[in-house]
Amino acid sequence: HHMQCPAEPRMFPSIDCAIFTHPKPMTMALSVLVVIEMCNALNSISENQSLSLMPPWYNPWLLGAICLSMSLHFLILEVDVLSTVFQITPLNLTEWMAVLKISFPVILLDETLKFVARKFTDVAQAHDPMVDQNK
Repeated sequence: HHMQCPAEPRMFPSIDCAIFTHPKPMTMALSVLVVIEMCNALNSISENQSLSLMPPWYNPWLLGAICLSMSLHFLILEVDVLSTVFQITPLNLTEWMAVLKISFPVILLDETLKFVARKFTDVAQAHDPMVDQNK
């Protein structure tokens, strides 16, 4: 039932069926996914170290890959032939700000998980008597 109206339209009277064919919501969703994945790539520089201790410029290849990925995303958004093929449309500044606001919490969440891993998991392993026996 992808991109179809619900079988019971009376249950959702405020939802217009055109939302399933309009390119703007699909573009917003795709852009959020792309930006979230770029944030995940930044977070993967280190498994446990914060981005403030191990900044992105430690891996210039990753920064280049992120720039290339975002450039290709902008290309399919802005070139008419490609935006027609992908059924998307260019976003304005307000929409890009919404994409960033939706995507940025991924970095905060991962930084929080890294903090927990450093403070609790690493400390528990350091005091584990089984770890000392293996050395």
